[in-house]
Amino acid sequence: MDKIPLTRAGFDKLDAELKQLKTVERPAIIRAIAEAREHGDLSENAEYHSAKEKQSFIEGRVKELEGVISLADVIDPSKLSGTIKFGATVELVDEDTDEEKTYQIVGEYEADIESGKLNMKSPLSRALIGKDEGDSVEVRTPGGVRSYEILSIAYK
Repeated sequence: MDKIPLTRAGFDKLDAELKQLKTVERPAIIRAIAEAREHGDLSENAEYHSAKEKQSFIEGRVKELEGVISLADVIDPSKLSGTIKFGATVELVDEDTDEEKTYQIVGEYEADIESGKLNMKSPLSRALIGKDEGDSVEVRTPGGVRSYEILSIAYK
């Protein structure tokens, strides 16, 4: 299997979620299932079926997180420099609207566009990788072709 690139912050967030699921969520759902069993007939027990469904979700997420963590390749962006690559924090300006945006290029398991974390496999990331400050990039988006100028690159 291929290694999964993660920043330290992304790895720590996934690791914390895994610990939360194993130490808090899993024991709580086991108690809820035991409590629902005490109510009698399981075939018509909505609390029991709901708890079993939540247990299934938790166990699936635990397996997924364990898999990601076991394949994680933690990359420290502060040790990198130069052209844009994984971990770079990039400040862009939209050449049509003059709107400035800042993104960090991260792995798919830590991507969150709302907080400026851009999946390295996204069209914008793929267009940016290998470019330098001052370069312009064109990106095909569902809304059409967008042009961005790279204002700055930082590795934090």
